[in-house]
Amino acid sequence: MLWLWLIGLIVGLVFIFIYITGAHNEGYWKKRGVYFSKENPVMGPMLNFLLQDRPLFQVFGDLYKKHPNEPAIGIGSFWTPSILIKDPTNIYHVLQTDFNSFNHRGMEPLDGDKLSDNILFQNGVRWKMVRQSMTPIFTSAKLKNMYYIIDKSAQDFIVHLKDHPEKLEENLFETLSSFCSAAISAAVFGIDTESVFDSPLLNMARKSTAPSLKTNIKFVFNLLLPKLSKMIGLQVFKEHEDFFIGAIRKVIEDRKASKVKMHDFADLCLSIEEKGTMIDKNTNYKVEPSVDLFAAQAFFFFIAGVEPCALAGRATLLELGRHPEYLKQVHEEIDAAFREHGQLTFDVINSLEVLEKVYTEALRIHPPVGTLTRQCSEDSVLPVGNIKIDKGTQIFLPIYNIHHDEKHYPNPSVFDPERWSQGANKDLYMPFGKGNRLCIGARYATLQVKAGLVHLLRHYTVEVHQVLSGPPKYVKHMIQVNLTNFEVKLVPRYVK
Repeated sequence: MLWLWLIGLIVGLVFIFIYITGAHNEGYWKKRGVYFSKENPVMGPMLNFLLQDRPLFQVFGDLYKKHPNEPAIGIGSFWTPSILIKDPTNIYHVLQTDFNSFNHRGMEPLDGDKLSDNILFQNGVRWKMVRQSMTPIFTSAKLKNMYYIIDKSAQDFIVHLKDHPEKLEENLFETLSSFCSAAISAAVFGIDTESVFDSPLLNMARKSTAPSLKTNIKFVFNLLLPKLSKMIGLQVFKEHEDFFIGAIRKVIEDRKASKVKMHDFADLCLSIEEKGTMIDKNTNYKVEPSVDLFAAQAFFFFIAGVEPCALAGRATLLELGRHPEYLKQVHEEIDAAFREHGQLTFDVINSLEVLEKVYTEALRIHPPVGTLTRQCSEDSVLPVGNIKIDKGTQIFLPIYNIHHDEKHYPNPSVFDPERWSQGANKDLYMPFGKGNRLCIGARYATLQVKAGLVHLLRHYTVEVHQVLSGPPKYVKHMIQVNLTNFEVKLVPRYVK
């Protein structure tokens, strides 16, 4: 019975691997004075994420709550040292104080996967150079100049809703995603078509970030075993290359032909292309401008500007629907602004104080991103606990759980916009990340969401229906915080 012997051998080797790997991981963190979670000592929380019907931030939340007094928790991650950091000083150290040692996202661009060569996956000098080249499109001056395009998209969105009232009864997240897709297409990429609220770009964005077992395994593999992922040629976005690269190529070619300056992404690409090879003076590292490189950045801007923004908008509407006293205040503030100014400008929309407090608090409770990842690129020491962090260590920062920690935000489950006018902890507020790798489009995202909210709330009020009883239920996702067991409805309102 040779096959039985082989099966026994394989099972035995698997148990030996699990024992040795688990013992290694526990010993590694024990030497550094860090508590190690023995649950799934080989793959840690990632195994629970793959096996359970819960998002990653909730899986990390279990560890966060079980060990309230630990500044950090060592976790299994095959043979890669991995740690969940909880202490605010250590989090600040990773994101800002010692940024040079923690500027790596923890993921790598994948060979042959052209769209992964973007500033989310890039690291080191390449990330620095490409991000610097893309930054001009999101300066305050550029945002102010493009606001009229965002505002027009928001106005067109209201017309679209009035022409299609059935959408008021549909999934609000999907409805808001269509607005965000239209706004970023027009404002950032200069794409304005008749079917702007039913764009193939939106379908692509949904498909590329849709959670599935296959997608989750790929992201976990790239996160835990990035070198092996490159060796085996793992690909995440390959299926979208032809469509998206072709779309961006056409946008750039059309702009060349028209010679019309719109001060958007296409113009920025042409400017970079004209300057030629980008060279880092310190390392002599070179980056060649190309349509593939531009398309990869556009891909990231687009997927980051659609669903995360839709989640932010829905979170704000959800909390307004649950708290009619603030809904009334926001309606009154918006109505007064329209009466006084007629049309809201960049400066006016940024002066709406009640909307700002409500939006900020909604994103504390419902941050679009639940967990941040980093990888140590140079040996460092976390100040609290004097924890030595070796190069290559994977870092996990639990945004959602920090936002919901009583120690940082009293009564964290309570929607209290006034906390932001009373000195709430802004250092630990991270709905779009923090530090030098803060989402490059964070200010654009806020502007886009607010524009959509202002026009929506000018014409509609909000009703919330709890679809399911029990605790909050979320979509199983590596990154997003997407609540599912609440239903938010838009109801037309009469405005004089």
